[in-house]
Amino acid sequence: MTFHRLESAADPRVADYTQLTDVHLRKLREPAEGMYIAESSRVLRRALAAGHTPRSFFLAEKWLADLSDIFAQYPDVPVYIGSAALLEEITGFHLHRGAMAAMQRPEPVPLPELLAGARRIAVLEDIVDHTNVGAIFRSAAALGIDAVLVSPRCGDPLYRRSVRVSMGTVFQVPWARLADWPGDLQALRGQGFTVAALELTGDAVDLDALAARRPEKLALVLGTEGAGMSADTLAAVDLAVKIPMRAGVDSLNVAAASAVAFWELRPRD
Repeated sequence: MTFHRLESAADPRVADYTQLTDVHLRKLREPAEGMYIAESSRVLRRALAAGHTPRSFFLAEKWLADLSDIFAQYPDVPVYIGSAALLEEITGFHLHRGAMAAMQRPEPVPLPELLAGARRIAVLEDIVDHTNVGAIFRSAAALGIDAVLVSPRCGDPLYRRSVRVSMGTVFQVPWARLADWPGDLQALRGQGFTVAALELTGDAVDLDALAARRPEKLALVLGTEGAGMSADTLAAVDLAVKIPMRAGVDSLNVAAASAVAFWELRPRD
């Protein structure tokens, strides 16, 4: 095993871990450099279990014993160790969840392969809050969504906060970023999917009414926070669907709404 003790925050070997709190910079850097950050020992283990390849490990010395089995499996991957203060200087925040790892970003799954055999998929339009993206993936994994598609401007599912909020379940649900939005919704329709927008419109049907139709293949489109779904997207879907509300509440957070909808619209056979 290759252990390296860090002495300086300027050490070029740990460039993958610098400025992790700068969301704008990391959103540009990580996809361009073909990597992402797995934060916490649990998330790291789930990434490795999904077959993802580590570039390096990064942790305080007190966590070495907890991950000794992982280091033994990857003897050629460098392990960088430093004091808590030095690691915080490098990343921009205090590490209190164990180890981190810089992981090689997996190759995108082609859309036809992603849709093959799928019965329920979620489509995220321009959801930029990474907490919501991660929470939606966690619900998708728990409630039987076969794949997730994200629009060109949607937040990165492999951004550090998305991965952490999803508890690593983002590695379990196949996903792809669409290039032609909302034109790619037509491709879903061509594969036999009913495309439904979860949106409060004047002609939206109740969630349980759509569930009663028992659609064989369903794509549920979830809109961005605040502004909701774009007019072009609403024009491209087959129907709009809503969650009936009580007590004067007009909507739920998109992540909470996704969980309700995934459960109610699950296949019933």
